Amino acid sequence: MCSHLKVSPAGFYAWCAREPSARQLRDDALLPRVRQIHADSRGYYGSPRIRAALAAQGTAVSQGTVARVMRMARLQGRSARLYQRSKAGQRAFFTSIPNTERGITIERTNQVWVGDVTYLRVLGQWRYLAVVLDKFSRRLIGWSISRQRDANLTTDAMAHAMRNRKPEAGLVFHSDRGIEYAAWQYRQKLVRHGIVQSMNRPGKMNDNAHMESFFHSMKTEELNGLTFTTDDGLRNRLLSYIQFYNQQRLHSSIGYLSPAAFERRQANQPGVHL
Repeated sequence: MCSHLKVSPAGFYAWCAREPSARQLRDDALLPRVRQIHADSRGYYGSPRIRAALAAQGTAVSQGTVARVMRMARLQGRSARLYQRSKAGQRAFFTSIPNTERGITIERTNQVWVGDVTYLRVLGQWRYLAVVLDKFSRRLIGWSISRQRDANLTTDAMAHAMRNRKPEAGLVFHSDRGIEYAAWQYRQKLVRHGIVQSMNRPGKMNDNAHMESFFHSMKTEELNGLTFTTDDGLRNRLLSYIQFYNQQRLHSSIGYLSPAAFERRQANQPGVHL
């Protein structure tokens, strides 16, 4: 074996008798906690979020250390390349609706909401999921799923968000330029509740990057590789992920807190009104 490994017998036996290094001892002590955080995240977290979770528990370690321990344990966060969402049925509607949320300094909840629609499958048939997200805290506050991509779908998601939050007039709602947001029925609902409508600039998909980020996280972490045979199965999976996303998932953009924890922290700051 020594010949195969191109080492001397003396060197091999010295290596076997060597005491573990200080770094190895630290890694061994860290491994059970890394495993637990990874398991609690449903296997979603990579080294940045696990490092942040350890820091929240009072253990400061580098991201490189966490990555090394994860490699040793063969742990990996979930990520995947996903198909691009079809742009069928989308074009520049109602150029009278500008991107009014650009330039707003977001300082509280219920100041700017964002929304979008994505495609999911049940038995090879499309289902459409509309969601509403609070841009300040990244919390998902309303959603609806349907077999039809129309104004009823987005209206239901908005109604769900409004029941949860009961916002004051002046809230800005931003979306892409899809027909389900530009429909008269939808626009009138916003007007009745004093909500200011905002849309992407033509050809500027990054204007709604927060929604693109949510859908990417949901699909790579929870739905990638899964198939659904019933609408109830898909709905239950979505509900489970949304609860995890709001209550547990750490978000780098809000200081590696969950949306719920971020809102609680902001609520406890003097002079802050959520």
